[in-house]
Amino acid sequence: MIRGTNRSKELLVKVPQITFYFWIIKVLATTVGETFADFLNVKLGLGLNGTSVATFIALAVVLFFQFKGKGYKPPVYWLAIVLISIAGTLVTDNLTDNLGASLITSSIAFSICLAAVFTIWYVKEKTLTMHSIYTPTREAFYWLTILFTFALGTATGDLFAEGLAIGYARSLLVFAGLIALIAVLWQRKIINAVFGFWAVYVLTRPLGASIGDLLSQDKKAGGFGLGTTITSLIFLTLITITVAYLVKTKKDQIATIAN
Repeated sequence: MIRGTNRSKELLVKVPQITFYFWIIKVLATTVGETFADFLNVKLGLGLNGTSVATFIALAVVLFFQFKGKGYKPPVYWLAIVLISIAGTLVTDNLTDNLGASLITSSIAFSICLAAVFTIWYVKEKTLTMHSIYTPTREAFYWLTILFTFALGTATGDLFAEGLAIGYARSLLVFAGLIALIAVLWQRKIINAVFGFWAVYVLTRPLGASIGDLLSQDKKAGGFGLGTTITSLIFLTLITITVAYLVKTKKDQIATIAN
């Protein structure tokens, strides 16, 4: 009976297994979140407000299908991640450009919001593990958490690269170094897997943003000058190819279930 119950929960888990492919697509998606938001805002002339409205409408539609569906569907899940990455960028940009909030203020505010969501989630559900996402309540906490990780990552990434004038390349190295440090701490069992996962999840956002800015920004600003259009197309293509591969091979399907 217990085995059957666990199997039923396994089939309902709405998120992928944490594999090498997960982190590859996550970084690619965070890069798109930075560059595609700029593409819509500047290149297509939607403006910050227009881009925000269009993005949040698209995100709401995709999340509707994500919540409605049973089990993990790679195309829907990763499309939601790409859109929520763009949304996280826009939340920070709106606070900075429309409300005049500093990047330090935004970083602190999103840190508090993220800590509050984690606390309420844990108090209510007694777990923060990725592979326990098989109820609507847990999924709601999960996506709210992800939105705040992207918003926080955008704010801290911009703070390091622009606010503190560290630059895109050096910011990339800083965040890559922090991710490597967390990996070492996890391997030595100094931190647990759940804390390590969410810490890396937050840090991959400014890492991806630094990659996106480094590739897309003008050479005079310290970038490679590819522009937001080409950079977005490159990373969206890579995401599409990787997700298609996962749909075919099912290499990121959940193999075990956590309570």
